[in-house]
Amino acid sequence: MMKHPAYGQVYQWSPEDFELGAPLGRGKFGRVYMARERMSGYMFAMKIMFKTELQRGGVQRQVLREIEIQSRLKHPHILRLLTWFHDHNKIYLALEIAAQGELYKHLRNSPGSRFPEPRAAKYTYQVADALNYCHVNNVIHRDLKPENILLTADDNLKLADFGWSAHTLSNKRRTMCGTLDYLPPEMVEGNSYDDSVDQWCLGILTYEFLVGSPPFESNDQEMTYEKIKKLDIRFPEYLSTGSKDLISRLLRKPSTARITLIQVMTHPWVRENMRKYEAMKAMQK
Repeated sequence: MMKHPAYGQVYQWSPEDFELGAPLGRGKFGRVYMARERMSGYMFAMKIMFKTELQRGGVQRQVLREIEIQSRLKHPHILRLLTWFHDHNKIYLALEIAAQGELYKHLRNSPGSRFPEPRAAKYTYQVADALNYCHVNNVIHRDLKPENILLTADDNLKLADFGWSAHTLSNKRRTMCGTLDYLPPEMVEGNSYDDSVDQWCLGILTYEFLVGSPPFESNDQEMTYEKIKKLDIRFPEYLSTGSKDLISRLLRKPSTARITLIQVMTHPWVRENMRKYEAMKAMQK
């Protein structure tokens, strides 16, 4: 890569620099392919979005914000945006490969559609680590869910899809965004909010890791809203005391009552179960 004309200087990429391979997936506004840079042979994932579709969906500014934010985030548990370019019809995002794909798929294929506590604790730690890095760099993710997390070949997480992310340098925000089952009370009630919405979403995510579904899920949108506002959360009997303690400390209102992401990473349940996970991995070698 160091011999490539793009190394260490401005370079105008174009579609001719790449060979597209097998499709890896598709979203509402884009398709993702395996790709190879012709000169270096470097492999990565290429996300291609049609400008007409983005315009029709009214998400041009959202995509530009995603590019601007994700291109400057460099963390082991955040999917790297390596470069981007566009032509008359399309926008191209060159992303690092997460070989095992969406975490959602692995969660659904696990026994009972849930992860054992050691695996859930490891993933919770890695997401907390990535979110903490975002917050230090004045970014709120705002759309945490298993579909927006990818898994690498060596079983590590990569936080992805920054389409709903935002800078925190401005005043408290009011935009309602994200996924219904993950919405925090302050969004549901139409109040202003800050980066602590990500802690709430991490609590929902950890619950879903362990139970297989979000805690406030229902067949009716208004009922889901009511459950969120009332903190109507019920824990299955099989959950450990430690996991319930962590989730309860994240799913709190007001938002100032939620524990920090550093406290999540040092929580006894997380530390104990990460040790168990590492011990299990060591035995498998």
